[in-house]
Amino acid sequence: MQLPFTLVCALTVASTVIAEDWPQFRGPTGQGLSQATAVPVSWSETENITWKVAIPGSGWSSPVVAEGRVFLTTAVPTDDGHELRVLSLDAQSGDTLWDITVFDQPDGNTVEKHAKNSHASPTPVIDGDLVYVHFGPHGTACLRAENGEVVWKNHEIEYAPNHGTGSSPVLAGDTLIISCDGRDIQFVLGLNKATGEIAWRTERDVDPQKGFSFCTPLVIEIDGRQQAVCPGSGAVFAYDPQTGGEIWRVTYGEGFSVVPRPVFGSGLVFVCTGFGDGRLLAIEPTGTGDITSTHVKWTTKRGVPRSASLLLVGEELFAADDTGIATCLDAVTGETHWQERMGGNFSASPLFAAGLIYFQNEQGTATVVRASKTFEELSQNSFSGEERTFASLAVHEGALLLRSEGHLYRIEEVAPAG
Repeated sequence: MQLPFTLVCALTVASTVIAEDWPQFRGPTGQGLSQATAVPVSWSETENITWKVAIPGSGWSSPVVAEGRVFLTTAVPTDDGHELRVLSLDAQSGDTLWDITVFDQPDGNTVEKHAKNSHASPTPVIDGDLVYVHFGPHGTACLRAENGEVVWKNHEIEYAPNHGTGSSPVLAGDTLIISCDGRDIQFVLGLNKATGEIAWRTERDVDPQKGFSFCTPLVIEIDGRQQAVCPGSGAVFAYDPQTGGEIWRVTYGEGFSVVPRPVFGSGLVFVCTGFGDGRLLAIEPTGTGDITSTHVKWTTKRGVPRSASLLLVGEELFAADDTGIATCLDAVTGETHWQERMGGNFSASPLFAAGLIYFQNEQGTATVVRASKTFEELSQNSFSGEERTFASLAVHEGALLLRSEGHLYRIEEVAPAG
C-alpha cells in the first residue's frame, strides 16, 4: 500500500532518524524528495556556506551521500584523453578522503559529447559499503566506499553514445540496471551487482529515426511486483528488474533524446517524451503489453521539460522546462495550477525539502518557492563566480550539497559569530 506523502513525512518526523542518506540520483526514492525538516532558504558566496572545495576535472554527476561520505565522479584531462575518477569527501568538512582513477580514456579528446554534457555525467549509486559508477561504454565499476578499492570492473558494454553519456545506474535487489541508448543500438542491461557480470540484456524493439537517449530508470512496485521504468527514444518500457522481461510499454512516435527521470505517485507514472515530441504522459502502470491506447490517463505539451526531471509532491506535479518556465499541475487530472517564468535555462532536476522547492538553473541561480498550488517565490540565490550548474542538488542533515562547474558547496544555516 502506498501511503500519502504527508503521512510518510509525519511518520518520518515522529521516528528516530540518525541522518538522511542520499544514495542515488535524486535521493532515497530517486524522485528528488528529502525528509529534511529545515533547510537553508537563502545563500551567497559569503552567506550560509559551511565549505567550498575545488573538484578536479569536470563532470555533471550529482553528489551522493552515505555514512557521512560524499561521492562524485569526474573526468580529469591528460595529454591525450582523460582519467575517469571517483572521489570521496567528508560531508562535514569537505576534506578529500580518497581520489581514485578507475578508468583511463586515452582517446578522450576525440570522444564526441554535447557542449552541455561531460565525460562523467552519470551519478553513482551507493549500496551499503559499496559504490557503483558508470561511464557509459568507457566502463562500469564497483568500489568500496571506505577506501575506493575496486571490487570489479566491466568493460563489456558497447554502444555509440550520441552527445556523450547521461543515464545513471540504479539498483533493484541484486541487479544493477543501466539504460544504454546510443545512436547505433539501444538496449537495457541488468548486471549482477556482486560480480559485474551481465545477467540480462533486453533490446528496445522500436525504431525511431533518432535512437539516442539519456534517461535514468525508476524502480517502482505495483501489486507486490517490481518494475524498472525505462524511458527511451520512441517509447517507455517497464521491465522485470530480475529477468529483463518486458511488462508493458507506451509508445510516443519520434520522441528522442529523453533525459528526465520518471516520477511515480497517485497511482501514475509521469514520463516526459523528450525532443521532437515534447509531451508529458500520465500512465497507469498496471497493464501488460502495449498499453498506449488504454492506460495513458492524460497528456500535455505545455511547459514540458526536456532536461530536468519532474517533481511530485503529494498530488501536485512541479516542472521547470529548459527555458525557465516553472509549472505546477494537478497530478491526477493534469490541470494547471500556475505557470511562472523564473529566468535562465534549466537542466538540473528540482528538489523538495521542508515544504520548499529548489529550482537550480544552468547559470548558477537557485529559485526557492513554496510547494503550493499558489506560486510564491521566497528567494533567488547565486554565487559571485561564472560557473555553470547542471548537477542536481543533494541533501545531508539539513544541508544542501551543490556541485558547480568547478566546486562542491555545503550550504546550511550558519550561526553568526559572537
